[in-house]
Amino acid sequence: MAQEVASPPAILEIDERMAQRAESPLAINLRRLMKKKIAMIAIVFITVFYVAGVTAPLLAKAGVIQSYTKQDLNSTLESPSLQHPFGTDRLGRDQLARVIWSAQTTTIITIASLVTGGLILSVTLGLLAGYVGGWVDTLIIRVGDIFASLPSLLMLILINATLKNQVRSVFGDIEDFTGVSGLVRSGAPDYFLIAVALAAFGWVGGARIIRSQILALRETEFIVAAQATGAATPRILFRHLLPNISNYLIVSLSMGLAGIAGSEIVLTWFGVGIQPPHPSFGAMIYEASSVRTINAHLYLLAFPAGIVTALVFSFNLLGDALTDIFTPKAR
Repeated sequence: MAQEVASPPAILEIDERMAQRAESPLAINLRRLMKKKIAMIAIVFITVFYVAGVTAPLLAKAGVIQSYTKQDLNSTLESPSLQHPFGTDRLGRDQLARVIWSAQTTTIITIASLVTGGLILSVTLGLLAGYVGGWVDTLIIRVGDIFASLPSLLMLILINATLKNQVRSVFGDIEDFTGVSGLVRSGAPDYFLIAVALAAFGWVGGARIIRSQILALRETEFIVAAQATGAATPRILFRHLLPNISNYLIVSLSMGLAGIAGSEIVLTWFGVGIQPPHPSFGAMIYEASSVRTINAHLYLLAFPAGIVTALVFSFNLLGDALTDIFTPKAR
C-alpha cells in the first residue's frame, strides 16, 4: 500500500508546533498578548499616559504645554476649543496641561509604590515566608494579618494627615544641610509620604500569593538538587524560585497598579495627598464636583474623571489578559 503523504495544512500545523517549542516562553506569551486587541489598546493607553507624565517637564520647557502655575484671568472657564482642547478653569489655567501634569503625579506615586511595596517588600517577604518557614513565616504572616485587618484607606488618611508637617520639616532640613533648594516646593515630601504609606499597606496581598507558590515549589526536585549542591539561600530564592513565579508576579503587579493609582487619587480628593500648587487628578475632580460646576461647566469634571476611569479600566483589562495568557488552563 502506498504511504500516505501528509497534506500541506497538516505539515504547516506540525511546523508551527515545532516552531512554538523552539520559542522561549517569553516570546510565546508576547505573541499571545499581541493577539488580544483589547489588551493592546489598554497597553497603548497606559503607555501614552505614563510617557506624558514622565515627559511633562520637558513638554513645558519646550513650550508644548503650559506650566501648571500659569494663569490667564482673561480666559477663565472657557469651553473646549482648538486653543484649549480641555478648556480652562476658574483661574484661566489650561486643563490639558494640568491633566498632563496630574499624570506626572500619578506616575511618580505608582512607580515609587510599585518598586517599594510591590517588588521589594512583597517579593522579599513572600520568598522568605514560603522558603524559610518556621518562625520567620509565622512572623511575616502575622504582621501581614495586622496590616490587612486595618482599614487601609482610613489609615492612609491618618498617616498623611498626622505626619505631613514632620516629613516636610525633614525635607526642609535636608535642603538646609545639602544646599539643594526646591525640594519642599516641588512636592517631594508629599510624594514620599504617600508612596511610603501605600507601600506599607500594599505588600500583603502580593506576599501571600508569592508565599503560596513558594510552598508548592520548595519541595520540587530542582530545589532539592540546588540545596544538595550547597547553593546559598539568596541564590535559591532569586535564581531558582523567583523566575518560576514571575508569571504570577506580573499579573499581581498589573492588577495592583490600578489600586495604587486609585488610592492616590482618593487621598488627594480628601485633601491629604498631593497639595497645591502641583496638580493632581484628585484635586481636579474635587474642585469640579460641586453641583453648580457640573451644571455649568461639565468639562471640568468630565476630562480628568474620564482619564482616571480609563486608566483604572485599562489596568484591569490588562490584568485579565495576562491572567488568560499565563494561566490558560484556568480559563
